Amino acid sequence: MLAKRIIPCLDITDGRVVKGVRFRDLRDIDDPVSLARIYNEEGADELVFYDITASVQGRSLFTDLLSNVASQLFIPLTVGGGIRDLLDFERVLRCGADKVSVNTGAIDNRDLIHSAAQKYGSQCVVLSMDVSLVDGSYHVFRNAGATDTGMDALQWAVWGQQQGAGELVINSIDADGVKGGFDLPLLRAIAKLVQIPIIASGGAGSMQDFAELFEIEGVDAGLAASVFHLREIQIPALKDYLRAQGITVRT
Repeated sequence: MLAKRIIPCLDITDGRVVKGVRFRDLRDIDDPVSLARIYNEEGADELVFYDITASVQGRSLFTDLLSNVASQLFIPLTVGGGIRDLLDFERVLRCGADKVSVNTGAIDNRDLIHSAAQKYGSQCVVLSMDVSLVDGSYHVFRNAGATDTGMDALQWAVWGQQQGAGELVINSIDADGVKGGFDLPLLRAIAKLVQIPIIASGGAGSMQDFAELFEIEGVDAGLAASVFHLREIQIPALKDYLRAQGITVRT
C-alpha cells in the first residue's frame, strides 16, 4: 500500500493566509512564510499554496511571496491561482513549485491540462475541482467557488484524467471549514471513476476524520487548513494516530 500523505494548505489573500467556511467569511490566520517553515519542520508531506483571489481578480499569482514560501521548504510544493496558460506554469515552476494546480484556467482553456502534461509531464499537473451538491448532482464551481458552472463534477474528474492530469484535488465546498468530516460520498463517487491519485480537501475536524478518509481506496492524501493552522491537530501526532490505526503514512 502506498503511504498516505498529509498536506496543509495555505489559502492566500493579500499576502496573508486566510480561512473561511464554505469559501466565505474569510478571516486572517497567519504569515504564509512562517507557516511554511513550521510545516516543513513538522513533517508535512507536501504543501499547497493557493492564491485564491487571482482568478477572480483576473491577475497573475504573486510570485515574490511564492518564492519566499518555497525558500522555506524541503518538501514538494503545489501552487495554484490564476494559472491560465503555459507561461503561468513556467513562471511558478521557476519560483520553486514542484506541481501546478489548475482550476478555473482548465475550464476556460480546455487544452491547458493536455498541453502542460505534454510539456512538463503529468506528475507536474494537478486538476483542482471546487465541488458542491446542487439539486442532487455534484457541480463544478469556478472563481474560488463563486460561480456554478453547471458542469457535472464526476464527468469533469474523468475528463481531467483523460487530458493527462497526474492528480485530482477535490475541494468540497459543502464541507469546507465546517470540520464535520470529509465529503465521503463525493470522494467515493469520484474514486470509482478514476485511477489517478485523489487529494481530499474540506471538512477535516479530527484525527478520526483522516482515518475514515483513508478507508476509501483511491484517496491518497488528506488536505486541511484551519485544523493545522490553529494547532487543533499537529501533524506528528496525526501521523502517530494513523499508524496506530494500521494506516501507512510517510515518516
